Amino acid sequence: RSQVRSLSSRATSRALVAAVASAARRVSARYEQYLERSFPRFYVLYSTFKTGIQALFLEAKEIRKIKSKMSQQQLSTQQLPYREMERLRQFWVPGADCVPSCWRQFRRDVLKAIPIGIIAIPPFANFLVIVLMYFFPRQLLIRYFWTPKQQQEFLDAYGRTRRDVYPDVLRGLARAAGSLPEPQPRELLQQLCAQVQGGAQPHLAQLLAVRSLFSGSVLVLNRLRVDHVRALSQVLFLTPYLPAFLLRHRLRSHVLEIQHLDRALLHLGLGQLSEEELRAACYLRGLNSTHLGQAKCRAWLEQWLRLSCELQASEASLLAHSMVLLSLNY
Repeated sequence: RSQVRSLSSRATSRALVAAVASAARRVSARYEQYLERSFPRFYVLYSTFKTGIQALFLEAKEIRKIKSKMSQQQLSTQQLPYREMERLRQFWVPGADCVPSCWRQFRRDVLKAIPIGIIAIPPFANFLVIVLMYFFPRQLLIRYFWTPKQQQEFLDAYGRTRRDVYPDVLRGLARAAGSLPEPQPRELLQQLCAQVQGGAQPHLAQLLAVRSLFSGSVLVLNRLRVDHVRALSQVLFLTPYLPAFLLRHRLRSHVLEIQHLDRALLHLGLGQLSEEELRAACYLRGLNSTHLGQAKCRAWLEQWLRLSCELQASEASLLAHSMVLLSLNY
């Protein structure tokens, strides 16, 4: 009898939970219809917020699957396929053996998401969240809660900020080239800097011709001037306000992460990328692809991959500078 009562109590509890959930869905649907009819602009933000929450949880679920796969098969991050490696780069969780830049992105997203999550807890607090989304989207919201229009606007804004630093990187590179002892390599690099500053696009052969300068001279990351390293850090969206040794370490880690992604992408093949993935890959590597066609993005990324996969880890400085040299006049 006790077992029957227990089963009956559980069934009643489940039925009650199901009834409450069904009622909540009906209220939510009517609430959304009211917003769409009476406040269409706010409804767009509301639906973006709702979709963003769903995408965030789905991505967290995918990350758990990737972590489980890595644990079961004893894989490192560099052994993962391109899309899984890119997913970990965008959404890092403790326990995944990713490079530090993944943690920085996750930490920034979490710090932004916590206040919004707290505000959204009370019933029907979505109005306040929508107001915040409307007035302070870039400052308070993570990328999951940006509308498509906002995504393009914000990427353009970040791209302009990055391009503002490009002249500083080129001046630093030209200054470092002037201190090289051997005349022929010095002249080659100075000509390359002058060519880019004059509006021309460098060829892959020109970059490979000076590759030896970036692994055993004043152009290695550990010997660059601090202001030069700060400019390169800003190109990669890394904070420049850190001690010099930490700046150099983070810059090298970030560049090597991109190089690992490049090798995985080459193995996958550019033809397998969707338009969104193609544009995101170009943007990560220094090219503002928001207003470029697919053909131009693909041509640029092919050139980048040919360069990246030719270089060794000791030539990370050349890869960092190539983000500026290849994308400045594109």
